[in-house]
Amino acid sequence: MMFGRDMEDLKVILKEEIGYGQNFDIVLREMTFGTKNTAFLFVNGFAKDEVLTDILKQLSCYRTNAETALDCEGFKRYLIPHVQVEQSTRIKDVIAKVLAGTTAMFVEGEQSALLIDAKRLPSRGIEEPSLERVVRGSRDGFVETLMVNAALVRRRIRDPQLKLEMTQVGRRSLTDVCISYIADIADPKLISAIKQKLDTLDIDGLPMSEKQLDEWLMNKGWNPYPQVRYTERPDVVANHLLEGHVAIMVDTSPSVMIVPATFFHFVQHAEEYRQTPFMGTYLRWVRFLGIFASLFMLPLWFLLVKHPEFKPALLDFIGPQKTGKLPIIMQFIFAEIGVDLMRMAAVHTPTPLATAMGLIAAILIGDIAVQTGLFVNEVILYMAVAAIGMFATPSYELGLANRAVRLILLLAVAVFGVKGFLISTTLFVIYLTLQNSYHAPYFWPLIPFHPKAMFNILFRRPVQTQSQRLNLTKPIDHTRQSSNQ
Repeated sequence: MMFGRDMEDLKVILKEEIGYGQNFDIVLREMTFGTKNTAFLFVNGFAKDEVLTDILKQLSCYRTNAETALDCEGFKRYLIPHVQVEQSTRIKDVIAKVLAGTTAMFVEGEQSALLIDAKRLPSRGIEEPSLERVVRGSRDGFVETLMVNAALVRRRIRDPQLKLEMTQVGRRSLTDVCISYIADIADPKLISAIKQKLDTLDIDGLPMSEKQLDEWLMNKGWNPYPQVRYTERPDVVANHLLEGHVAIMVDTSPSVMIVPATFFHFVQHAEEYRQTPFMGTYLRWVRFLGIFASLFMLPLWFLLVKHPEFKPALLDFIGPQKTGKLPIIMQFIFAEIGVDLMRMAAVHTPTPLATAMGLIAAILIGDIAVQTGLFVNEVILYMAVAAIGMFATPSYELGLANRAVRLILLLAVAVFGVKGFLISTTLFVIYLTLQNSYHAPYFWPLIPFHPKAMFNILFRRPVQTQSQRLNLTKPIDHTRQSSNQ
């Protein structure tokens, strides 16, 4: 579509295409410079006022006659003192840029427009992510502005081979999506597969940003386990890029997706790499113990209560000394639902009232439930330990999935006893083994077994011993450092 012969034609086109005159935040500022009538189109709230004011001051000094009147190219080359200026001849592209925050300059009689990237998008300040805090280390985290997130990654990896490729997803939302990778490390087939999937994605918008994109990319149905790793830390993204992973950033989201990701990626935390190898290994084992407890401690305790003949002599103390008014399985179910309710209440409770809410949950509900005989002391104890293990899981999505599996194991033990526990656990392992994340086995390096990679999972090795990249991502360049250092 053409821009029109004069400003009145242009206004008619903008009214049809962008709702000029109906949307209060769509501004068209008309000005005359010399003999040229111009108009600046921008979204009020996106435009950077001081930059545009400086540009208008410069243009206001323009004086000319008909013989030396400038066209769009002349304005761009000689009069607009701004770094990012481009020219477009398509009204659709111009409007898309304006809605993303760019200012468009129309010159009467010209069949093109100038796009001035002078925008200030609403965003919060950079701060440490609340879900991935560390005792030592950087305190900066991703925000909702894609350009800022890209700069945080570029600051850590100044390699010319670091690629930040932009595309748009969503017919209506036109959400900016950035694919980030290191060209001479990342697997070209993985990059091509992600780009092809994004190109074929047909959806009206991504209002929930990275989560909706995750479900589209991974063809995710009812699988409760995460298949991409989320992080809000730039150092975590930089480390994964150096290992050959691909990072996907979505505008308006502070979380970055990392693919491929295995089960063991979700149990790692940046704190382990901010401490010495010995202490990092200790912290990792404590975390593994907590995750194992959150999954299997309650079903195993319930199994020993139902079948005391399996208890070793050393574990005679295990089991309720007195029974409650409710069956134990019902106590577990109510306790699980109660913990979920408290978790949701904590999220929705204002910070000044969070402590009071915790006291109500711990003292009034928990203690009174035991004193009235509805619950057994040991049920509350083990439920609390399992909840702590869930909160110690670095990945919030993995912790929620483990909770669902724990409930399934409890029901299997209640109905089928020992056979139920063994069969459900076996099916759980087989299910995870059959999953994949962009052709990467989900249980790697345990299944299929890779000794060196499994050693890296169990122990936080010193940096000077990590001379080779692991083959999970099929990197082009396997060498991380010289082996003779």
